[in-house]
Amino acid sequence: MSEGLPALDLGVLLVYLLGVTVWGAWLGRGQTGGRDYFLGNRDLPWWAVMLSVVATETSTLTFLSIPGISYLGTLAFLQVTFGYLLGRVVVAGVLLPSYHRGELTTAYELLERRFGVGTRRLTSVIFMITRLLADSVRLFATAIPLALLTGWSYPVAVAVIGLLTVIYTYFGGIRAVVWVDVAQMLLYLFGAVVAAVVLQSVVAGGWSQIFATAGAAGKLQVFDLSLDLGVAYTLPAGLLGGAFLSMGSHGADQLTVQRLLTCRSLRDSQRALVGSGVLVIVQFAIFLVVGLGLWVFYQGRAFDASDEIFARFIVDELPAGLTGLLVAGVLAAAMSSLSSSINALASASAYDLWAPLAGARDDDAGILRAGRVFTLVWSVLLVGGALVFLRIGEGAAAVEVALGVSSMVYGGLLGAFALALFSERADARSVAVGIVVGIGFVTWIWATRRSALAWPWFVLVGTLLATATGWLLGGRRGRPTD
Repeated sequence: MSEGLPALDLGVLLVYLLGVTVWGAWLGRGQTGGRDYFLGNRDLPWWAVMLSVVATETSTLTFLSIPGISYLGTLAFLQVTFGYLLGRVVVAGVLLPSYHRGELTTAYELLERRFGVGTRRLTSVIFMITRLLADSVRLFATAIPLALLTGWSYPVAVAVIGLLTVIYTYFGGIRAVVWVDVAQMLLYLFGAVVAAVVLQSVVAGGWSQIFATAGAAGKLQVFDLSLDLGVAYTLPAGLLGGAFLSMGSHGADQLTVQRLLTCRSLRDSQRALVGSGVLVIVQFAIFLVVGLGLWVFYQGRAFDASDEIFARFIVDELPAGLTGLLVAGVLAAAMSSLSSSINALASASAYDLWAPLAGARDDDAGILRAGRVFTLVWSVLLVGGALVFLRIGEGAAAVEVALGVSSMVYGGLLGAFALALFSERADARSVAVGIVVGIGFVTWIWATRRSALAWPWFVLVGTLLATATGWLLGGRRGRPTD
């Protein structure tokens, strides 16, 4: 483990961290209510929201885990991203128009209007638990390179990342989250390009040799037409499973829906969402290709954890200055995901739980005050949750752990939205049972039969079960109930 960063690298890193924190806090000046703090007064440009969506969903897991996946396997993960784009197109055409009608504040307010406040609370709490678990994994994954570079323990590294992020999130709100995301995404994509340039110089023959060697080993394979449901990266799993996962994460998860609600119009939200799908394919392709370069450079040698491969390259092989830049890119990716999660969790807590219980739905200033308190609470919980996953690197890439956790519950949530939009029979009770059945069955599969059903299928199975259960048990037009 390194004793610490050289002075130049440390300077690059500190300037970045200080600059982002101060800028993000400054962006929140003049806020007067929850609408501004959580929705940016619905006045953010679509292209900034698009970049923020991509930065939030890929984060450090793209930077560290995705190169590790292609290092150990092939380019087959790209099949999932094709499904991601397909799912976004469906959400843009079906769910976004419903969100923009009636000036909704959270994704789950739509369910309240159909089934009552109890359903809104239930789905919001499910979102909170899922986001806490999945983003705790993401946060810990970021501590790996920081610990390698500084010699700090993982708990200290997690605490440092959490503290810096919460400062600008607390003061800046969603406006700071989105604009800092834009800068951070550009930085970590630039970091990937830098790594690719360095690989060109350190591998004899450069990228021509890398592709030739990888091709001879069968690692350039993108499409797998297998129908084996236990294999994660096949074309059917990618298109169907990836599409349903994207519909869940971008249509039923407040983390993404909140950003889409900050756009100036429905048309802008649709541009941001579909555009993010195209950008995600490009981004994942870049990081998977970097993984192939690492495989050739290290001659396929084994590592203790796949998430450490790219981190080790950054630490050991990059020249002074570039190491600091790429570590800043890693931290940028982590901070974008963490800040987005904190703000979305605080938004759901304030609007879905606190405001209805306190009779403060129309108290915009009160929602702002409550939102800032929830910002601090969720920051502490996310940092604490990251410490629970200290051993996530054993046996699986962090990206697969986080996606698996999210996929277990997205089906139940997506089924609730499907019933709200398309079922005349469903009511609040049948929807609640459907959610429990969808999530419960997929969780059972994950715990006991994981080899029989790969994680990309989880959302599809959960959605079908939740929708079918809610429809069968419902016998009347859903009437809002508490």
